[in-house]
Amino acid sequence: PRPQTTVAFDRAGREAFTFFVEQRIDVPLEQMSPRLIDAVISVEDRRFFQHHGVDPIRIAGAAYRNLRAGRIVGGGSTITQQLARAVRLSPVRTYDRKLREILVAAQLEAHYTKARILEEYLNTVYLGEGYYGVEAASRGYFGKPASEVEAHEAALLAALIRSPSIDAPSVSAARAAKRRNLVLRLMRAQGRLTDSELTLAMSARLPTRARKSPRDPVAAGAPASGLYFQEEVRRQLLSLFGAQKMLRGGLRVFTTYDPTMQRDAEAAVTTRIAEIVKRRPAARDLQGSFVAMDPVSGDVRALVGGRDFAASSFNRATQARRQAGSAFKPIIYAAALERGYAPGTLLRDLDVPIGAGTETWLPTGEHEAPEYTVRAALKVSSNRAAAQLLQQVGVSTAVYYAQRMGIASPLPQVPSLALGTGEVTLLELTSAYTAFANAGRVAAPRIITRVEDASGAVLYDSPERHVQAVSPTTAFLMSSMLAEVIGGGTGSAARRDGFKLPAAGKTGTTDDYADAWFVGYTPHLLAGVWFGLDRPAPIMRGGFAGVVAVPAWARFMRAATAGDKPDWYATPADVETVAICRLSGERATDACRHHADPVAAVDTDVPSDDDADSSGVAAHPSDMEPVSTLMAATSLAEGARGLRTLRPGETPVYEDLFPLGVVAKEPCALHNAAPMRSDTIAPRATESSPQPAFIRVASAGVGAGKSPAVVMERVTGADGVQRIVLRQAP
Repeated sequence: PRPQTTVAFDRAGREAFTFFVEQRIDVPLEQMSPRLIDAVISVEDRRFFQHHGVDPIRIAGAAYRNLRAGRIVGGGSTITQQLARAVRLSPVRTYDRKLREILVAAQLEAHYTKARILEEYLNTVYLGEGYYGVEAASRGYFGKPASEVEAHEAALLAALIRSPSIDAPSVSAARAAKRRNLVLRLMRAQGRLTDSELTLAMSARLPTRARKSPRDPVAAGAPASGLYFQEEVRRQLLSLFGAQKMLRGGLRVFTTYDPTMQRDAEAAVTTRIAEIVKRRPAARDLQGSFVAMDPVSGDVRALVGGRDFAASSFNRATQARRQAGSAFKPIIYAAALERGYAPGTLLRDLDVPIGAGTETWLPTGEHEAPEYTVRAALKVSSNRAAAQLLQQVGVSTAVYYAQRMGIASPLPQVPSLALGTGEVTLLELTSAYTAFANAGRVAAPRIITRVEDASGAVLYDSPERHVQAVSPTTAFLMSSMLAEVIGGGTGSAARRDGFKLPAAGKTGTTDDYADAWFVGYTPHLLAGVWFGLDRPAPIMRGGFAGVVAVPAWARFMRAATAGDKPDWYATPADVETVAICRLSGERATDACRHHADPVAAVDTDVPSDDDADSSGVAAHPSDMEPVSTLMAATSLAEGARGLRTLRPGETPVYEDLFPLGVVAKEPCALHNAAPMRSDTIAPRATESSPQPAFIRVASAGVGAGKSPAVVMERVTGADGVQRIVLRQAP
């Protein structure tokens, strides 16, 4: 048994990488070109098929040459003798070894056919540059299998057998050409070539390729691209089978590698780094990483771990953990949607500090306002909205969903997790987005699909693996919102850079512009990109992800999806578009659209830490305490400080997507329902006595028998939050 090369194939079944100690790929004789067999026999053993392992004529000629030289300069060995020496004997030239060589050759001839001996010889012989056997040498020198070599190529391989380290084209092109032409003339003299074939073959150019060390543990003639992908394949094989089997076992490894997409990803990273360094020379050590995946299968089609594999083999896509910034926010938003929120849910009081233990906390950011819908907050990447949502769903719940979506890195259970302070790898964050791109099903990233031994027996199989992390409805709503990030939000640079297909994604920028992320997708391709310095430091002034990372993503996607037709997700049957009254949070009617600020609304029951149960999840509205009598008796003038009115330019009604049943069918009570008259505060609801929709409040100065001036209504908004609304009595 001889060490065999392990070969890795790309997703189309083409050879991509090799791993070996001796670069050797055994093939049967029928898979070798007849030209190759002719060339080797012509120069090494022209009477191979006539003798029985020893050629007396060659031995006599060799003895004469040795006698004239006064030393052993040649042994007149046949192919069978050379095979015996290669597999059983020392290469040191002595008469004792020659005798043993003859005896072993005789045994080989007695036990095996000529064809089998020739096959073994051609698979064993060393041909320079680390290649053992004609198959490996043919692929290495000419980029083709041994079955396809032409006369001039066959002659070169045969010429290398005598002195592969001296006659190789990379060592001396002149010596290689001279030796090759000698073999061609021998083939012509023995009738194995015609005159015209000889002339054509001798005029052919020698192969040109960079010389490499035979000790290189990676493939001979390694490709200019794909080295990070190749290294990840090597690491996984090493983990699965160990070094001995990987380097000597002749494994056949089937991968998800896409060479074209890999080149596009590498170009996107290196080109963007060059552009940034040109603007800011201090960023000359800037690094980048890239992952491209099939969002349905999880197959990783391209993997870039840095700007230059030769300078650093550290894979920043799979090994480096960095803070994700706002690119982590979609996980929190998805958790909120799973807990009853919707894109159209109105988030209010975003300028109110959040309790964090014994202290309060109010995040800052580039885009902050007191009020956003969930959709608008994600579009502009509001830090305060993310922090409020995290408080509502609970940190532990958000971490749970992150883990279901494939985030294996440990995450800090702190309020700042809302801003992406958890450290993750690019590969796990990118794969988490498969939940949004694949109907809520997370596709585990896959690089190796199958491994076979040299005989074709399957040693390892990796089927697609999926986890239903969120509902299909949540996935659709998230894609709807993330599409607006690209359409006009923080990822809009992708459109300016010419990427036109429907897509969704999210940017992420960390403190001091130390990390820039973008993860985005179409229904058929998901890609994530990261830029930063290995030792965190500002990338550039104003180095937001929309400036640094999005252009690289857009450049890759333009190339990778060229020719693709526009495609997007169908709206699920359980999702509806609803018009919402901005003041009440209820289903709007024309009355809501045409009333110009008809009421002032007070948000008194916005869930806070006090409304959360032990798991950190906001209590259901039915569990809330009734409004106190003191609050009910507060005068309209005193409550005016918290009144909600339409701001200039703000529309009274907005439309958005909601799961069926989230928004009650009843129209907005503020503009459509007649108030119920009562002179007392209604009691708290019980199972037998439901809470009334609104409560009559007596204002100061109203005597007996007079109608109160103010009506206080309890309104449940589309987000499930109860609010108290004060309005003028009719």
